[in-house]
Amino acid sequence: MPVDADILFDRRRLKRKLVFWRVLGAVALVGLIFSLIWRFAEPGGPLGDHVATLTVAGVITDDQDRLELLQSIEEDDSARALIVYIDSPGGTFVGGETLYLAPRRVAEHKPVVAVMREMAASGGYMTALGADRIFAREGTITGSIGVIMQTADVTGLLDKLGIKPEAIKSSPLKAAPNPLEETTPQARIAMRSIINDMYGAFLEMVVDRRPLQPAEAGKLADGRVFTGRQAVANGLIDAIGGLREARLWLEDTHEVSRDLPMNDMTPSVEDDLVQRLVSSAIGNSGASSALRLDGLLSVWHPQLR
Repeated sequence: MPVDADILFDRRRLKRKLVFWRVLGAVALVGLIFSLIWRFAEPGGPLGDHVATLTVAGVITDDQDRLELLQSIEEDDSARALIVYIDSPGGTFVGGETLYLAPRRVAEHKPVVAVMREMAASGGYMTALGADRIFAREGTITGSIGVIMQTADVTGLLDKLGIKPEAIKSSPLKAAPNPLEETTPQARIAMRSIINDMYGAFLEMVVDRRPLQPAEAGKLADGRVFTGRQAVANGLIDAIGGLREARLWLEDTHEVSRDLPMNDMTPSVEDDLVQRLVSSAIGNSGASSALRLDGLLSVWHPQLR
């Protein structure tokens, strides 16, 4: 039976489409394979000896992925040194604490240098304390050594609106501070105890890592910020400089050649659709991350919260 011309034409068109999608699928598969190889390859492996770099930017929180990368740098013998770029106003106390301890563990095996960019304040400065050497620009904002816990008393507003909140607690200090009730003297004492304890821990890091006596460190740790020039003069950082000065220091003091390639280990942020929409709506001010902060903060400009 003769084949209808239209049917033959449709078959050929379908065959061409099928070939196109097969080729496209093969290309996609090859791309996926290369992507997985690159993603899961041993860090620094293909580079040989190198200097690892990591950027800590924005509001600092406890980031497990970043800590795992720092551990991989610690264990990678081909990573001869670590340079940590910092551009952060700080964040949660735990986030800063973990980023202080992790570089200290790396420093047991290889030199670690902190390079402050525009800002490394509060928890950002705490992160820098984990390095063996700290550089900053003359105009870098740093310092802001301290801890803060915030709340708000909205009971007056609720009274005007005719709203009377009620909470049944197991004890008076449960859920204190609470914006829906006045802060009692006992709650203030409990909050102050927590703040003083964590402030003492921050101050111990400064005294342990910087050439300062406790009394000197205490005078500098009153929450104020410093420029890079002031920070050098007060012993909070080591020198004015950036990447070039960091590489020179590594070469002069640890024989890590300036010719070694650098391997950026900063984790990529894969935002979901909602995060991208929120970021585009409010801009790149860092406020979106700050809104998620809670508890003990070590951050400059905490009103972003």
